[in-house]
Amino acid sequence: MIALPYELYVERTDARKNMARYYAMSIEPTLFGEACLTRRWGRIGFRGQSLVHHFEREEEAVGLFLAILRQKRSRGYIPKPHFL
Repeated sequence: MIALPYELYVERTDARKNMARYYAMSIEPTLFGEACLTRRWGRIGFRGQSLVHHFEREEEAVGLFLAILRQKRSRGYIPKPHFL
């Protein structure tokens, strides 16, 4: 069972480079009680790509979630409200 909801939506835009990207992540439980980290990314306004990671323990999923968050923040991604 997931103790806390983990969701993230960040964007990176730069008009000079014609860049408008998003990155979204969430941790959710599977039907078998495992933790599932879902990642989605692409150009804002388009469907983009996705990747799903399965973990036996929630702590492992949270560790990867936080590592990716640090990486995205260091590259200039900024948190934005989202409506998925």
